Amino acid sequence: MTVKPSFNWLRLRRLWRPAPVRRHYDVVIIGGGIHGLATAYYLARTHGIRDVALLESHYIGFGGSGRNTAIVRANQRTAENVRLYDEGLKLWRTLTDELDFNLMFFNCGTLNLGHSEAAVNAFRMAASTHNHLGVKSELLDPQQCAELIPGLDISDRLAFPIHAGLYHPPGGVVRHDAVVWGLAKGAAAHGVHIHQGCEVQGIDTDGSRVTGVRTSLGTIRCNRLGIMAGGYGAAVAAMLGIELPIHPLTIQAMVTHPLKPFLHHVFSSGAYHVYANQTLKGEIATGAHMDPQVNYTNDATAYYLKHQAEALVELMPALRGVRFMRIWAGLADMTPDMAPIMEGHLGYDHLYLDAGWGYFGFKSGPVAGKYMADYMATGERPEMLKAFQLKRFLEGRYSGETAAVMKYGHWD
Repeated sequence: MTVKPSFNWLRLRRLWRPAPVRRHYDVVIIGGGIHGLATAYYLARTHGIRDVALLESHYIGFGGSGRNTAIVRANQRTAENVRLYDEGLKLWRTLTDELDFNLMFFNCGTLNLGHSEAAVNAFRMAASTHNHLGVKSELLDPQQCAELIPGLDISDRLAFPIHAGLYHPPGGVVRHDAVVWGLAKGAAAHGVHIHQGCEVQGIDTDGSRVTGVRTSLGTIRCNRLGIMAGGYGAAVAAMLGIELPIHPLTIQAMVTHPLKPFLHHVFSSGAYHVYANQTLKGEIATGAHMDPQVNYTNDATAYYLKHQAEALVELMPALRGVRFMRIWAGLADMTPDMAPIMEGHLGYDHLYLDAGWGYFGFKSGPVAGKYMADYMATGERPEMLKAFQLKRFLEGRYSGETAAVMKYGHWD
């Protein structure tokens, strides 16, 4: 009698296979995170441009794509950003079907807490902007916030009492590694070559043209080049002598041990510099504000471990005694106005840049890739990207995503 194994060995097949490095590609994309992968995917799938190489110095998803808390939302401050992120939020379900891969999108909604009258007024303006553009957001009073997030302390005991909340039902979370693997699977299925462990060491030019890249696997020539390297994008652009108004800053995150499900929405607080959600495994995943020092490290610190514990316990006293199990850090490529730079022909023909996403790089990945693929395929800037040109900084047209201004290389 033969007993068939219960394990399905077909599941062990690779999602994509390594390809030999060719010496010339039509398109080379630097960066194996969600932005680079999405651009490669849409170039191949939508535009039929399959002679594409994606270069990643470590492994795909090594950077910010694999080091975030996977929150997705569209409740930005400005109309340009709301439109872009709203389209991106709607893409998750579409991509799940297209890629035939479960991205684990959980539409649980997000709640931003306000701790002052100024914050409440800002929430009213934001909600009006969102709803005017067809993106659902609503202002909640403290009692409604507590009903949405059980255990939330709405008393005046807090150092910063909760005055109101901005609830955004379309928001939620997506499994970050599933997104990376799914996009890699889809891109490779359409002919894209994914080269991991391929470090870019220099960029070759001929007059006004970019002609190729020098890598740890040899020189690769190309007709079009995309720089989509997340926190390392400014450093890659510097290889061409292009100085970008981008500072890489570390953001840290951590998870607790698993708990019985009780937190069914994402919540965040700007005053406490904390945001949190409960994962499918029951862990509380929480992140902090960015480190103030410009750096290229993924080092985690005891300071933020202490900060997160204090902030979470302040807002949710029932979490006292819960233990953190893991802590990690990733880079955020911050511009002075917290809006991205999506540009083409930066002093060189057929050179394209997608960088400066800061906090918002993960949630914007697929929609940014879709429009950057359009840009690279046609050479014409999509209307959606006109608000994100580099020249806005030279013209003093800062985005309204933040009030921060950078002068003479310093943050004000």
